[in-house]
Amino acid sequence: MPPDRVAQKSGFAVGISGYSVAMADSMAAAVGVRPEPASTVDYRLVRAHVLQRLLSGTWMADDLCDAHPELLRAGREVGTPAGELCPVCQGDELALVSYVFGPRLPAHGRCISYAAEIAKLAQRKGRFTCYEVEVCPDCRWNHLLRSYVLQPR
Repeated sequence: MPPDRVAQKSGFAVGISGYSVAMADSMAAAVGVRPEPASTVDYRLVRAHVLQRLLSGTWMADDLCDAHPELLRAGREVGTPAGELCPVCQGDELALVSYVFGPRLPAHGRCISYAAEIAKLAQRKGRFTCYEVEVCPDCRWNHLLRSYVLQPR
């Protein structure tokens, strides 16, 4: 199905350009944390596959744009601008939201509200895993970009 028919059918324009590795690395580098190379899981291929399925009409935008209200709030209030437009609606700029899970943190993890918070968590004893999610506050698109174990620099 041609892209313009997908856009008509679903009400969304789809862009398949993947986020850059530099964009994802910039947040970790900015706060003085480096992921352990063996523990980093990058979800760019999954993201490209999902967007390709959306573009082909196999999946509908309504099925994919289902961000939880708390994730939307975090994206608007404490998210870091991703520097690119939403690949689904081409509306708002994407926001990067980071959640950290580990010992002595809430079971639902901690949403990182300022950059130095990741560096502080990396200095604590225990294994802390960071999950970076992109979210569009306009159409509710969200996708896990990568996860990694925090390690102090």
